[in-house]
Amino acid sequence: MPARARRQGVLAKSPLRRSTGFSLIEMIIVLLISVLGFAAISSNMSGNESTKIQAAARDIASALRYAHGQALMSRQPVSIAINLDDNSYRVSNRDKVFELPTEIDVSLTVAEEELEGGEGSIRFFGDGSSTGGRITLEWGKQRRQIDVNWITGEVTISAYMPALPNHKDVADVEIAGAYFHPDFVSV
Repeated sequence: MPARARRQGVLAKSPLRRSTGFSLIEMIIVLLISVLGFAAISSNMSGNESTKIQAAARDIASALRYAHGQALMSRQPVSIAINLDDNSYRVSNRDKVFELPTEIDVSLTVAEEELEGGEGSIRFFGDGSSTGGRITLEWGKQRRQIDVNWITGEVTISAYMPALPNHKDVADVEIAGAYFHPDFVSV
């Protein structure tokens, strides 16, 4: 009988019976992969400066295009008022105020008659024209410019791209009849 008991003990320690669990190294590897995955997801969910400033620029451009379309359809002036004091904007024919992140610095270039206190407006007219202007958004090294053409009311977004350190200072460049400044590109 003792030989049989020994034989069962040998079988109990064989590799086939021991493989029912995970080793410590396997558990550590799984946990490490999980932690890295969660870290990557959480950093993408919070977003970075570039993503947030681009989203803000697109939101403002969308509101400007909406105002342009409303002016064309109603044949009545519609404006976007940008409040520089509290980083917000609103469309004249709507009650809602749209907030921008407080980290974004907003500057505005508009017609003098469109400035009132800490607020400036870009007005669209029923014939498609506008008062024109430029809204500049800055956050750290990121900058976006939203330009409104005063003749056509067209809205464009440009991203600031700093010149290379050894790059010569170049004036505006003509490409296919249009002038472009080398530090700004359309996005």
